[in-house]
Amino acid sequence: MIRALDVILHGQRIGQITLLPGENTLFSFEEEYITSSHRLTLSQSFMAMTGQIITQWRPIRTRIHPFFSNLLPEGHLRKYLALKNQISPQREFDLIEALGEDLPGAVVIRSSTSDSQKRETDVIFQDLPPEEGPFRFSLAGIQLKFSALINRKRGMTIPASGRGGTWILKLPSLNFPEVPENEYAMLSLAKKVGIEVPEFRLIPLEEIEGLPSLGSFQGKLALAVKRFDRGPDHTRIHMEDFAQVYGLFPEKKYEKVSYTNIANMVWTLCGEKGLTEYIRRLVFSILIGNGDMHLKNWSFLYPDGYNPVLSPAYDFLSTIPYIPGDNLALTLSKERHMHLCDEALFKILLEKAKLPSHLVLNVVKETTDSTRQVWAQMKKEINLDQNIISVINAHMESVPLGLLKK
Repeated sequence: MIRALDVILHGQRIGQITLLPGENTLFSFEEEYITSSHRLTLSQSFMAMTGQIITQWRPIRTRIHPFFSNLLPEGHLRKYLALKNQISPQREFDLIEALGEDLPGAVVIRSSTSDSQKRETDVIFQDLPPEEGPFRFSLAGIQLKFSALINRKRGMTIPASGRGGTWILKLPSLNFPEVPENEYAMLSLAKKVGIEVPEFRLIPLEEIEGLPSLGSFQGKLALAVKRFDRGPDHTRIHMEDFAQVYGLFPEKKYEKVSYTNIANMVWTLCGEKGLTEYIRRLVFSILIGNGDMHLKNWSFLYPDGYNPVLSPAYDFLSTIPYIPGDNLALTLSKERHMHLCDEALFKILLEKAKLPSHLVLNVVKETTDSTRQVWAQMKKEINLDQNIISVINAHMESVPLGLLKK
């Protein structure tokens, strides 16, 4: 039986995802969207180099188009939500049908025909099978996230429907200590350095209403981050991460694209402001030892529905306390070792990406100096495990950026 899902962007139906015989899926745009002179932007991946929209796509077996696949959760959260909805985690068509009312950005996915509501079943998280494949510190796979609302007690409530939240609650890890506290400290550092970050706070687990039974956490605090894809009165702001930008499936988020590629994209589409912010975040991530700035941790926002801007920074975490010697998620001028990152690599990047030399090198120097200075004071005051502070401090001292060569 052929089934179809409507793809809705800012209230306008712009296309359909169709499930064909043989577990094949096909995405197609509505003709009205294709021919519109005021076409809202769905994704850069649908745009050809000539500026024309790409309309011809081949069917995909068992998966859905990479843009929509990237809207789905990964890892344990995906398994948890699939089990809650009594569907297979591998059946992406069914999964996006179940979760399509509260996806990241402004896209809504709805069944083209009325469908019976799926039953929910209680699930114990520790019964889920372990992650398969190579180990990476992907927060989508290790750190559970739920959408939540501030309640009258100034705590957080996870809506029973799982929809409508304006904050993202990032729960403690099941395996690693003080992950929320670590990210809170790095976001605080980033803010003082001048990087644009969303509103954030730490909140005790006991002040979270509606929290499912998920096993034993390594900590008692969660990190709450204000959703920047939601505006006043629950309006939706469209966004896409860079796996979507490049049309890659989520599991390819560490592959095929370099920081040079992203720099060129940001410079081309967002100009000087976007490039300045991008270089600042890249330098900062190297200095704090964040080895997880993969494609899904960079995003475009579309505040006007048409033109991209770099979203506020998110998932700033020092991964090296948990993965000693962790490397960059993507290559920087063919280099992944953070302790080998210096100004020379940024000179190669700016040449290959055709970026303004003066701008890039100034941002590298200013961000390096500011991060080191603010951290020198902040590490004495933050409420973070001393072992984690020591590892971050040793790493920052090992990075040659801004250090005098002997």
